[in-house]
Amino acid sequence: MIDTTILPLFFVTTIFLAISPGPDLVLISSYSSIRGFKSGVMVSLGIFIAGLIQTLLVAFGLGKLMQAMPPLVLAIKIVGAIYLSWLGINLLRGWLKNKGDVSASQTIQSLGNKELVYRGLLNNIMNPKALLFFSMFLPQFTHSDGALTSQILILGTILNSIVLCINTIFSLSFSKLGSLLGRNFSLNRHIDGALGVVFLGLAARLATSK
Repeated sequence: MIDTTILPLFFVTTIFLAISPGPDLVLISSYSSIRGFKSGVMVSLGIFIAGLIQTLLVAFGLGKLMQAMPPLVLAIKIVGAIYLSWLGINLLRGWLKNKGDVSASQTIQSLGNKELVYRGLLNNIMNPKALLFFSMFLPQFTHSDGALTSQILILGTILNSIVLCINTIFSLSFSKLGSLLGRNFSLNRHIDGALGVVFLGLAARLATSK
């Protein structure tokens, strides 16, 4: 079992990490403000699933393997940057092809819940820095008297649950902001172009990060 005396510090640290700006927050804010609360929640759910996968990988040793193999980290970064660039380019091409026509844009880019979950999941899991962070952060709150694997699994689940709650709050906040600014024709006709720029920015950030 985990040491319950460290949980208050773990909770506070996790909250501060969850509210710090990063690629996940950029994605959540973009979809929530443009497409609404539900879209932000679906992206957040994808990020949550990615976090659980990363927790499993750390618990069973892949995090240490990645620390010892920088080429593997580089390979994942390249694949992630290519994927995000592909999404961004396709969104921009769709926007340019339809010349900002809102009806055509909504028909082509009306994403279902599964697609939004996948985007949140892949945006997070294709960033090797997230896995490396998990592998360095979670073990700091373990102790030698218990099984390391089970402690990491419990702590990782708690961490991801807290992040999901905070991301849901972000989704609500940004969706309200989007409503306040008005999802009018002028905004809607440029949805795909705006998201295309966001994805290209995320790709550039991932590719140039150290």
